[in-house]
Amino acid sequence: MNPVGIIALWWGGLFLAVLIFLLTYRFWFRLLGIILVPEDKIGLVTLKYSLFGEKKELPTNRIIAVDGEAGFQAQTLAPGIHFWYWIWQYHIELQHLTVIPPGQIGLLIAKDGDELPTNSILGKRVDCDAYQDAAAFIRNGGQKGRQTAYITTGVYRINTFLFDLVLAPMTQIRENMLGIITTLDGAPIEMGQIAGKEVTGHNSFQDADAFLRGGGNKGLQPQVLLAGSYNLNPWFAQIEEHEMTQIPIGNVGVVISFYGKEGVDLSGDEFRHGNIVSKGQKGVWAEPLGPGKYPVNKYLYKVELVPTTNLVLNWASARTESHMLDKHLSTITVRSKDGFPFNLDVSQIIHIPATEAPKVIARFGSMNNLVSQVLEPTIGNYFRNSAQDADVISFLTSRKERQDSAKRHIGQVLEEYNVHGVDTLIGDIVPPDSLMKTLTDRKLAEEQKVTYDTQKMAQETRQALEKETAIADIQKQIVQADQGVLIAERIADAAVKKSTGEANGVRIAASAEAERTKMIAAAESEKVKLMAQAEAEKIEITGKAEAEKTLAVGQSSAEAYRLAVEAMGGDNFTKMKVMETIGQEKVKIIPDVLISGEGGNGANGAIGGMLGLRLLDMLKTEKKEDKA
Repeated sequence: MNPVGIIALWWGGLFLAVLIFLLTYRFWFRLLGIILVPEDKIGLVTLKYSLFGEKKELPTNRIIAVDGEAGFQAQTLAPGIHFWYWIWQYHIELQHLTVIPPGQIGLLIAKDGDELPTNSILGKRVDCDAYQDAAAFIRNGGQKGRQTAYITTGVYRINTFLFDLVLAPMTQIRENMLGIITTLDGAPIEMGQIAGKEVTGHNSFQDADAFLRGGGNKGLQPQVLLAGSYNLNPWFAQIEEHEMTQIPIGNVGVVISFYGKEGVDLSGDEFRHGNIVSKGQKGVWAEPLGPGKYPVNKYLYKVELVPTTNLVLNWASARTESHMLDKHLSTITVRSKDGFPFNLDVSQIIHIPATEAPKVIARFGSMNNLVSQVLEPTIGNYFRNSAQDADVISFLTSRKERQDSAKRHIGQVLEEYNVHGVDTLIGDIVPPDSLMKTLTDRKLAEEQKVTYDTQKMAQETRQALEKETAIADIQKQIVQADQGVLIAERIADAAVKKSTGEANGVRIAASAEAERTKMIAAAESEKVKLMAQAEAEKIEITGKAEAEKTLAVGQSSAEAYRLAVEAMGGDNFTKMKVMETIGQEKVKIIPDVLISGEGGNGANGAIGGMLGLRLLDMLKTEKKEDKA
């Protein structure tokens, strides 16, 4: 073989060897104990057995090896090249890095470690590089099970031989809301309390280990979370979202606390209706909350709204205020001294000072209890007692005095309950219908008496006026008589002149009437003459027209007959006209009944004819009756 062929063969073999190596390099690397870990993965190592030194075995309660024991190794292989991991001694499993996406946290469950204490449900945090150093977790006393700590958004090298990962969303508290916390791990709650003690330094429950180190209790917590985002481990703390407590303007909020230490009563010896304590103690807080929004834990505190503006309460069935405290109040029914029942509408205006609001709540518990336990019986009984001391008429007529008396009495009673009575107003009074009719009739009679008195005075005034008027009329007649003579003379002269004028008028009218009659007669004569001439001309013209018509008709008929005779012959035409005449005139050619005087027996012919005539008459009579 020539040298060129040898060189070509050598290069071809080299190329083939390189190609085979590139295709099988992973096998050769593994055969040589070389491990290539990509940058987006880690290597989980399993040691099959140990070749040198003392043979080591894992303790019975362990599954992760940290000191070279055979089994799952705590140490992982970072991205890069690693040597001396022989294929017959090690098994390498490549796994993707652990990624925690934004808005979530990673919760970890340890499969190996120390046992949890009997009163704990979560493993405490240990120094282990955010659970990326499994060996440090085991050596530093990491505990099995769910962990208090978590990992936040990012990329981690987590050994899944030791840890299982669970993703959980971050906790969001919306605006104007609060979060009430219940922890699932910690010391038991102290006897006599309904919530755990307040612990600081746990970063709003995001650091469960700090909470537990501070002696935090499991269960309901007095602290709440405000609006925001929190990394809360749901295995450690559960959260309920509630609206914040809002106290409107014109009100205060009296806090009733079910949590805290037993406080010292600040109300004094004179107030014996409940404990009023300082803020933070169990009981009714002496300092109420002003208008605004407050993050109040509704499981530990109750806030009672107390209006500090004037409050109107209506004892009326058809009217209720917007605060609805008087929704159960109705019109008061009372009975008078004379035994008449009647209805009474009352409005009571009260005012509770802000400083007295805690005492009102400590005494009654709520504003509704104040209304039902004090105001309703006090006002109702007062007016029932007041109505029994007077009849209905006097009660109606003394309404203002009774209203003032009610204001004073009810105000004194309310002062004893730390409530100021501003005013008492009597509204609509509805007496019985029968009594109202009596009062109405009486009032009408009184008004009629006044009317009659007024009419009497008017008549007396009218009489005086008529007397003066009569005197004035007589004086007027005297003056009229003096003027009457002059007027009569003037009237006589006027009558003479009037008669002369009337005579001339009659004469002229007669002449005009005669001339008028003459003209009318001439006109009538001319009219008759013209009408006669017109009628004659009409008759003449009409006669000529009728004659011409008759002549034309006769000529046309004669011509028609002539043509018919020529066409049919004279005898046939005559027969035809006879038949037409018989048909048009309905002439009977054959009689309805033929009566013959002759028969088989000549002696009976006349009698048979007479009987036939009689029978014919009877038939005609029956036909007439049938038609009728």
